[in-house]
Amino acid sequence: MGQLDNAKVAFLLTDGFEDSELTSPWQAVVEEGATATLVSPKEGSVEGKNGHTQAVDLSTGAADAGDFDALVLPGGVVNADHLRMDAAAVALAGAFFDQHKPVAVICHGAWILTDADALRGRRITSYPSLRTDLQNAGAEWVDEEVVVDQGLVSSRTPDDLPAFNAKLVEEVAEGRHAGQSR
Repeated sequence: MGQLDNAKVAFLLTDGFEDSELTSPWQAVVEEGATATLVSPKEGSVEGKNGHTQAVDLSTGAADAGDFDALVLPGGVVNADHLRMDAAAVALAGAFFDQHKPVAVICHGAWILTDADALRGRRITSYPSLRTDLQNAGAEWVDEEVVVDQGLVSSRTPDDLPAFNAKLVEEVAEGRHAGQSR
């Protein structure tokens, strides 16, 4: 039995994602017993910047945060920039915060959280170029391997994936055991 047996984790992304920032956390949650679902504004499949392709399970318009225990937002500049322009994706990301469910974001993935207005008063890290955007959205930006703030897990780059994955699994497990109350 894994720490995340029967948990449902949504991965929100589109073309241009950083391959390892999808595949590594995906593997981490699945190995712990969770069901991972790829949610995207694009139909069919998505392709990472290094060529990894993966089938889309659910469209952003059909996805409901209430059906999941947590959200993962991989990075990749093109992915993050295009994703934040999809109103359904922004609304979905915001709904996870409204429902006090864990959200894990790495690298450029945090851009959508500025559009979802989910960062005021939160401590976060990201790829360094997002610092000003995240601060302007009300976050306290820090340069650390992994940061956890009220169920929000954040990391900077693929180099941080081991720490990111460990905290992702921990936060999803805690969120489920606490009945999602924070």
